[in-house]
Amino acid sequence: MRPVRVSVCALDPITKAGMADLLEARPSVTVVEDRARDETEVVVAAFDRLSADATTALRAVTAEFGRPIVLVTDRIEEGGLAVAVACRVVAILPRSAMTESRVADSVRAAASGAVSPPRDLLGRLAEHAERLRREMLAPNGPAGATLSSREIDVLRLMADGFDTHEIATELAYSERTVKNVIYAVTDRLRLRNRSHAVAYAIREGVI
Repeated sequence: MRPVRVSVCALDPITKAGMADLLEARPSVTVVEDRARDETEVVVAAFDRLSADATTALRAVTAEFGRPIVLVTDRIEEGGLAVAVACRVVAILPRSAMTESRVADSVRAAASGAVSPPRDLLGRLAEHAERLRREMLAPNGPAGATLSSREIDVLRLMADGFDTHEIATELAYSERTVKNVIYAVTDRLRLRNRSHAVAYAIREGVI
């Protein structure tokens, strides 16, 4: 089994070195030095808390790599939730309960594309939907009014953590139809991925 190539993101060199050592202890993972973009498959971002500086770093690695992110942190402030979803965070591990096997397993799952943003993260985002809806209302209605009812249904289920097969079953669509709906939304609104689409829909107050 080929090891997954990982880049490490942290705000200080000690945290970065410690996380790299932890990852290198597992044969299923190898750390890419100097953050080589073309070689990186997954980014592990480690912060004490998702502060303003941390969210800036998270956005930067998303723009640089465009790869799934495993976030290791003990605290996420309210303002960091949407950032985490938009930045392709697919797993969140508490630093206090972190082990080399747990991080490595999350990295391999992220590399396989078998995971979506955590349900608890999306659920916490949904809790703030009402406030976001009030903030995003335009004079002529929500900016997200361009979304069709079918697109909104798909996005709502994505926010609940459903995968493509589960969405198709729930809405009695084919999986191809669901994929086409998701592609249409992300392409039309110039969204980066499914996580960004969910964050957009929540910000616009349509789910």
